[in-house]
Amino acid sequence: MDPISKLLGTWSKEIGVWSVVLRLALAVVFSAVIGMERSSKRHAAGLRTYIVVGVAATAATILDCFLKYLFSITIPVISAAALIGVAILSGNSVLFSSKSQIKGLTTSVGLWACGIMGMAFGAGFYTLGIIGFAVLLVCLILFPPFETYLKNRSNHFEIQLELKSRNNLKEFVETMRRLGLKIDDIELNPSYANSGLSVYTIALTVVGEELKKYKTHREIIEAISTIDYVCHVEEFQ
Repeated sequence: MDPISKLLGTWSKEIGVWSVVLRLALAVVFSAVIGMERSSKRHAAGLRTYIVVGVAATAATILDCFLKYLFSITIPVISAAALIGVAILSGNSVLFSSKSQIKGLTTSVGLWACGIMGMAFGAGFYTLGIIGFAVLLVCLILFPPFETYLKNRSNHFEIQLELKSRNNLKEFVETMRRLGLKIDDIELNPSYANSGLSVYTIALTVVGEELKKYKTHREIIEAISTIDYVCHVEEFQ
């Protein structure tokens, strides 16, 4: 038996007015917390989106539980349809930016996870729902700084580079080799193809021992930006 259901009593396990109110209320509260965290970082899917997803998943699961009790339907058709709907919605939140970057992956999986936690509430697994939302919130708040630290120490990274002229590309490649950086790939950025600008997407690998020990991506990019024929350089996050 779910520990919280055991604490609250038999009514919280059954499909009744007050148990439905409790499950939906918990879905609203915890989805709102996740949504506020996303909104504070100016993501498109914010407070209302997360609440709607959480409540819809909870309601779908409650309805499946009711149908199982009323008609002995063992296949959770409505919950499965709701989960597929959330997955489609999550997939649509993934975007490709003008810099060929993929954006919205965290938002996508966050919506999907929020839907699953809502299903836990709808099924009466209050403990799983509360712990799941807490873990999800911790992941969204505490892990990004650590993830940024790991990325900044990685030997592989990509930059967007703007040169004064295409004729400077060969000299740039030679300079990177001397610095201890291996160029894995160079692509002319299609977003600037007809603009007259020489903008490239470049994948780099740190091969020099000194760079591996002491230099972060930020320090390397600062060094590249001091080259006289480099107009602008930034790392893809």
